[in-house]
Amino acid sequence: MKHVRYLAALVLMAGAAQLRGQAPAAGRAIGAVTAIDAGSSRITIRTDAGAEMKLTVKENTGFLRVGLGEKDLKNASKIALSDVAVGDRVLARGTAAADGASLAATSIVVMSKAEIAKKHEADRAEWRKRGVFGVITALNPSNKEITISVHQGGVAKPLVIAASGEVDFRRYAPDSVRFADARPGSFAELQVGDQLKALGTKSDDGTRFTPEFIVSGSFRNIAATVISVDPAARTIKITDLDTKKPALVRIAPDSSLRKLQPFAANMLAMRVNGAAGPRPGGGGHGGPGNGPRGGARASGDLEQMLERMPVLDLADLKPGDALIISSTKGAEPDKITAITLLAGVEPILTSAPKGRQGMVLGDWNLGGMSGEQ
Repeated sequence: MKHVRYLAALVLMAGAAQLRGQAPAAGRAIGAVTAIDAGSSRITIRTDAGAEMKLTVKENTGFLRVGLGEKDLKNASKIALSDVAVGDRVLARGTAAADGASLAATSIVVMSKAEIAKKHEADRAEWRKRGVFGVITALNPSNKEITISVHQGGVAKPLVIAASGEVDFRRYAPDSVRFADARPGSFAELQVGDQLKALGTKSDDGTRFTPEFIVSGSFRNIAATVISVDPAARTIKITDLDTKKPALVRIAPDSSLRKLQPFAANMLAMRVNGAAGPRPGGGGHGGPGNGPRGGARASGDLEQMLERMPVLDLADLKPGDALIISSTKGAEPDKITAITLLAGVEPILTSAPKGRQGMVLGDWNLGGMSGEQ
């Protein structure tokens, strides 16, 4: 089974050139609508790169609405500017300004926010039912078997993933928190310690798993203290407590920032102190996971608990604050793109300085292709 999340992006990236038989235009912008000014015929979007862009609409600008799951524009319907809503995903083609801040659109392909949300929830439900998530503890290249550690009822257990059949492998790109940036991968790229999510079928005894889709990534958790914060640039200068060196943390549009409440920080401190191994797996978060959404209290699912913590405002951070940051392993160790950034972590770092490496953090943004994250 091919993973359904790619289809929407494929339509947006390749389909607009088919609009009314036009050749591809000189500029292109993909993102979510944040504002619409019908009077001046202008749409404001936040691009997938996190920048704001103004789309200027003309009388001859063509609009099409396409459904999620469509591979081309055969079933697309013609719409008007008045049919576009805040939150919709769009691909616009036209002539971009030299500064990249605006684009005179000749064609705009739209996917509705409501349909995206509906599809995203359906995908989440499928992952809750048929997905697993854990940390790779062993690899057997001869028969392409992957052993991961998963949490079931708060207990870490091994699960063997038999990946010798037809499997769609995807790999997170370095320095990216977006699933949209994941590239085709292979078994050979997997490493012990990688985090892995798989969609497929579990054996009756729960010890083996036959995958259809696997996405993996090499992640790290960094303990740090804040040096300075630039809310406008969405960056934080930190001191890495392991290397004792400074680093720059970039907060991407898809980064998750949370402030742990004291009870949660103390609970996590006890959890990492009592972890059965140095790298226990985790349950799912919204999308991939092991059990029904909302079952975090029963399973001890860390990521589900983090979802319930207050969102952190960068402006609230001050020099000396302690942080735990989850990121992909990038090309430059002193430049970090945060997947998840946690403040209020002093109890964890005090009681278990290295225990953070056993915490599987971050939402991996598996819904990013449909614009939900």
